[in-house]
Amino acid sequence: MDGLIHQVMSGIATGGIYASVALALVMIYQATHHVNFAQGEMATFSTYIALTMINLGLPYWVAFVLTIIVSFAIGVAIERLLMRPMANAPVLSSVGVFVGLLLIVNSLSGWFFDYTIKQFPSPFPDRPMLGGFVSGHELGSTAVTLVVLIAVYLFFRHTKLGLAMRAAAFNPTSSRLVGVRVGWMLALGWGLAAAIGAVAGCMVAPIVFLDPNMMAGILLYAFAGALLGGIDNPLGAVLGGFAVGIIENLGGAYVVGTELKLTLALIIIVAVLTVKPSGLMGRTLYSRV
Repeated sequence: MDGLIHQVMSGIATGGIYASVALALVMIYQATHHVNFAQGEMATFSTYIALTMINLGLPYWVAFVLTIIVSFAIGVAIERLLMRPMANAPVLSSVGVFVGLLLIVNSLSGWFFDYTIKQFPSPFPDRPMLGGFVSGHELGSTAVTLVVLIAVYLFFRHTKLGLAMRAAAFNPTSSRLVGVRVGWMLALGWGLAAAIGAVAGCMVAPIVFLDPNMMAGILLYAFAGALLGGIDNPLGAVLGGFAVGIIENLGGAYVVGTELKLTLALIIIVAVLTVKPSGLMGRTLYSRV
């Protein structure tokens, strides 16, 4: 019984990280109706920036906040310089740009910071908590993730800028008619997605260690969570991320083993696309042809 509780608690902790990345995927999907395959690589690059600042002597939380700001600026720059010219491009062209961005950012991470595996520090106590069921870092990372998710929810629900971003993503034509600067709203969405990815990268790096391919598997789990909850529903994607984290831990411990845990994400993706493509909380859209 203790083992089951430990797996569930650990799954909630890792699920929080998947939820953060899933939320970033959904934010960009709502703006562009495409999946950003480079989201994990962008988060990894941001984590390297944080580690560089920490190695220069900055306190962890100062480096953490500065990394979020820098990542936000990088996300805005990518949308302005790279994605904006592709606004009216065919779908396959946009997919090619996303794949190319993945390869470019991955290569830049290795070029600037090398390909050796690095240890990333954790700001949380290195001891078991809650009766030994979770570690200090797992509990702390879950708390940070929940704070970020709540802040994003409040931003979109209770601020004029958040409402304008939601309107621009939902109906850009009508938003332009009422004075919303849709282009900049999309750029801000990219910036927020990059910042949230940076938070996820900093929280996961102490667990899996830091290298240019750190987020590859995590992005797959996050994508499974986004699809499970609903790729067009931020709340659904967050809940789906937590659900995938629990499924991964329980399935890896009691069903397929730790070596095959990644296949669970693939099974979830195939099952959702086959049975309910809109996800558990997503909207089913109909169009007259």
